[in-house]
Amino acid sequence: MKLIGFVILLGSCLVSSVWTSRAVSKFITAAEQDRYQKIFADGLASSDLQAVYFSSLNVAERSPDACARLDKVYAESKYNDFEKNFYFSGSWKNFGCKTDPAKIKKSVEGALQKDSNSAQEVYFNLHSAKYLGVTVDQATKARLAKNLQAILKKDDSLNSLGHTFAVAAELGTNGAFAYDRVEEAFVQADEVDGKMLQFEGGLSITALIVNSAFKLSTVLNKPTPINAEQAVKFASYFLSRSSVQTPKGVSILLEALNTLSAQKSIAPICIKLSGNGQLLPESPILMVKVSDLLGKPLSPAPAVVSTTVTSKTTNQALVSKVNLVPSNTDLSVFTYNLKSANPARGQYKVDVETGAYKQTLKINVLGKVKVSSMEIGVGDSDSASAIKKHSVTYANKLDTELAADSQQKIVLKAVLLDESSGKPINVHQAFVLLRNKATKEEIIFVAEADSSKAYKFEMDVGARSNDFGHKSGVYSVELIVGDALISNSFRWLVADVSLKFTGEVAQR
Repeated sequence: MKLIGFVILLGSCLVSSVWTSRAVSKFITAAEQDRYQKIFADGLASSDLQAVYFSSLNVAERSPDACARLDKVYAESKYNDFEKNFYFSGSWKNFGCKTDPAKIKKSVEGALQKDSNSAQEVYFNLHSAKYLGVTVDQATKARLAKNLQAILKKDDSLNSLGHTFAVAAELGTNGAFAYDRVEEAFVQADEVDGKMLQFEGGLSITALIVNSAFKLSTVLNKPTPINAEQAVKFASYFLSRSSVQTPKGVSILLEALNTLSAQKSIAPICIKLSGNGQLLPESPILMVKVSDLLGKPLSPAPAVVSTTVTSKTTNQALVSKVNLVPSNTDLSVFTYNLKSANPARGQYKVDVETGAYKQTLKINVLGKVKVSSMEIGVGDSDSASAIKKHSVTYANKLDTELAADSQQKIVLKAVLLDESSGKPINVHQAFVLLRNKATKEEIIFVAEADSSKAYKFEMDVGARSNDFGHKSGVYSVELIVGDALISNSFRWLVADVSLKFTGEVAQR
């Protein structure tokens, strides 16, 4: 018999997915999307010009004074001129402001006629012009391309390359030179645990490289810059950053996930369990979510989603290559009722396949436990004589209060059965809890299974006096049963017992 000081949460388990090709096991949830909208709403009200800009990209509804506030935030901004102009111009365009920012237009036009010192400066100036409707002729585009090539000779950092790709995508054939540097950028990606790819510099640089390189390859009608396996690893990295807190972070994260989802030839998808993966015995319905990286149904919808479910205990297939059925309420969820396969309680491996995508998941099929018999009694500690035992029917309480002193012991025996098979069942957690009815203090012991799988508890009152602080009184006796693979874990008040420790009189 073991004494423990806490109760493990009943029925807790980990249902997980295993890494496989072309599919990830996470997507941006509705709750995360709601949180992002709150971040953008706060960004619109911010005095940070960058936050206003990235929020304006993602929020359709704007306050009536948005444009007036924009002018004020711009005037007070501490960013350098080309950044201020870019954030203002983008917000002005996104808000649909009617004022004519003539001074800023003139500043942007002048900036385009001079060589810039960094690829980032070229990026901001060119995109400011685009937002403001400033014409950029072919001669200017050709000069910008030469400016970028000169910059790269001095600075070919990832930040510089990323902004170069983004600018080159706006220059048409003038930007073709940049595509030759795309591979050079991607070979610098760092692999994490064999499951993720990211660039030094974190989310900002990784999103910049991915978004701009794909944009450039699309404009030039070139092959995608990464393969399907790399796309999965980049997607996994971006999804790992879903807790991002700033308007810029959220905006570039969503842009990157949309960029990857749009690449039909290599796009990763999400295949994961819908729900907690614990199937109830009366309705063992397997539910699998198949969606894009933002949780949306795939378009076109998968023609077939099939699964093979295998017992981890016996390694026998419960069902093999059966087709899941689309849900009527969620086009991204596919279901299969395992009832006809009569699954036994246990853990199962679920192999899901749709087209070129595969994923391995884990589920638990739960069972139900029932109490076949329960006996509790009191007897002498040092005697081999029979103990008078009382039978108690679940979930009743013994109507007689027991009494035990320091020369006696309490004995409890419970036989637990699997409801479906009628056979004795082993559970992960079988505890006996004694609570002092006056002080509410509790002490918990482990009930241990014997060779017949019956759970037994025996406590020598005198030997355990110190554990109870020598506090005599009436204690309630509860049986606590729990297991990750049962659906009806329970806590049962079995009886009351009056305990008398050394030198004290048991109370009735």
